[in-house]
Amino acid sequence: MSLRRIAAISCSHSPFTPPETHKWLLKQLDDIRPSHFVHCGDLFEASAASVHPDEHEHSLLDEYRHASAFLKSIREVLPRACHLHIIMGNHDDNLLACDPRRIPRDLRDVTTFMRSEPFASEAQKWHWTPYRKDASGCLQLGPVVLTHGFDCGQSSDELEALQFFNMTGGAAHRLFIRGHTHRPVPLTQCRRTRSVPLPYWYMNVGTVGPLQPKWMARKDTSQWGAAIAVVEIDKGNIIRTKRPTWTARLITKQENT
Repeated sequence: MSLRRIAAISCSHSPFTPPETHKWLLKQLDDIRPSHFVHCGDLFEASAASVHPDEHEHSLLDEYRHASAFLKSIREVLPRACHLHIIMGNHDDNLLACDPRRIPRDLRDVTTFMRSEPFASEAQKWHWTPYRKDASGCLQLGPVVLTHGFDCGQSSDELEALQFFNMTGGAAHRLFIRGHTHRPVPLTQCRRTRSVPLPYWYMNVGTVGPLQPKWMARKDTSQWGAAIAVVEIDKGNIIRTKRPTWTARLITKQENT
């Protein structure tokens, strides 16, 4: 069987990625050795360009430096031929939004992360997908559809899976992967009712960012966790099939590892 292997993460939130989670991630990727690696968005925290003044002391350049080093460390542990993908999240898109409360118009050319060193040189090594809730805002790798995610409700993983499957043609036996909520969800089949399964599946890769950030002190983060989705695809049969042509698992990090 001819396989290609996908590894996906989300929500690293530079410069707040915990060092122990970063170390765990690199070890896992060294073992997984994927042919495609996907960061499902919120690479940046973007708090240095927040609409709330004095929220953090670090600069936007600090975020770029951290994100550049984070991506480089991942790239160096992956196989040389691995395809590198980043899907923008809402935090990343905040740095590009034309909002004068974040970045004044006359400074946008020099603060856009795609043009700012040291991040720009690293960014050129990755394929980027925009933050859009339509077909242009997802990455399709055979029967696997990946995006950042937009809603945060308890049922939003399944609802967005069905939305994106419809947006991308409606073919059955596909897998939808996203992040955004920071809540890892293992492989789960969509259902019309409890007793009527649908031929679609979804996963959520949680976050590799901080699990108890100060700005979430008043909210519940007990379901947050770090995880990596690993999918293996049979390249011989991709879309029009009578059964899934892939296998998938979620690797989760225990807090003490």
